[in-house]
Amino acid sequence: MAILPSETLKDRAFEMTRRVPAEWEDQVAVWLSWPHQRETWPGHFDRIPDFFLRWIDLLRETTIVNLLAGPGQIRECEKHIAGRSNTNVIAIETNDCWIRDYGPTFVVDEATNSSLGIDWTYNAWGGKYPPWDADDRVAQQICQHLDLPSERSSLCLEGGAMEFDGQGRLLTTSECLVTPTRNPAWTREQIVEELACRLGVKEICWVDGGGLRGDDTDGHIDQLARFVDAHNIVVAVSDDHGDENFLGLEENFRILIEWSGQTSPGVEVHRLPIPPARFIDGTRVPESYCNFLRLGPERLLVPSFGNPADDTASGILGDLTGLKVEMIDCRDMVWGLGALHCGSRDQPLA
Repeated sequence: MAILPSETLKDRAFEMTRRVPAEWEDQVAVWLSWPHQRETWPGHFDRIPDFFLRWIDLLRETTIVNLLAGPGQIRECEKHIAGRSNTNVIAIETNDCWIRDYGPTFVVDEATNSSLGIDWTYNAWGGKYPPWDADDRVAQQICQHLDLPSERSSLCLEGGAMEFDGQGRLLTTSECLVTPTRNPAWTREQIVEELACRLGVKEICWVDGGGLRGDDTDGHIDQLARFVDAHNIVVAVSDDHGDENFLGLEENFRILIEWSGQTSPGVEVHRLPIPPARFIDGTRVPESYCNFLRLGPERLLVPSFGNPADDTASGILGDLTGLKVEMIDCRDMVWGLGALHCGSRDQPLA
């Protein structure tokens, strides 16, 4: 079946007052999960806790950091965090650290001027890494901690598979939603309806050209294409025609160019080249500058990978946002197959 590049819901019969705020809007806090699953970084885990501490120190300069830790990690976390301002250790158990994917999707209902969290079903990217039971409980537990209402959805969906412009437009990929490993009983139409009802989504662009080699998520959008603001999107591309990612990423770029001429308000699509292929222990790691972390309107943290392409990405993102880009060396973190956006969950201001 041919996959349409976009799908519009603007003619729905009922009024939708919900929306997912854009990441460049004001935020209350950033949520992280303390890393403890050694198999996420096989052979290289020992450097990861120090990376998280350096990352926390950068974040807490301007925002509150809420750090999840289970029974086996909470003493270690409290010891590390002692004396660090703007940092809270929250006693919630996890299986792994990728909170972007199992944390709640925070939604604002503008009819009641209130917030709530959507608690999606989670199964570790299609059942790849059991167990995931603790991670699947995290969204509800965060909402309980915040005294925030939550809604449980039977749709299996990760946070890294969704990219929002704050006004009802969503970028995503079919391979992360319309699949037998996640949602075998759901049709595309049912999935669209669920996204509209839970999140206030009015328009979807399915970016189905292809994902990055080495990415175990089946093509999360936060590695492929991101809104910089409501009028600009960056898309991961390769400048190397021989790169195995080249054709798929070019197709993503084409899909978004086509969609940009149909959607309103219009958007401009910008190329954001990935670095050349890099391998750790013989495995290619999925390096993309699209995995940046936006801290509201004032800060932009971008992963770096020790390559001249880092400077190119910094220049592109700095020019588009008008912000001073803060590069964070993620060469160790990406061995876990994710970077800054994957490992964090922003909480917008209601």
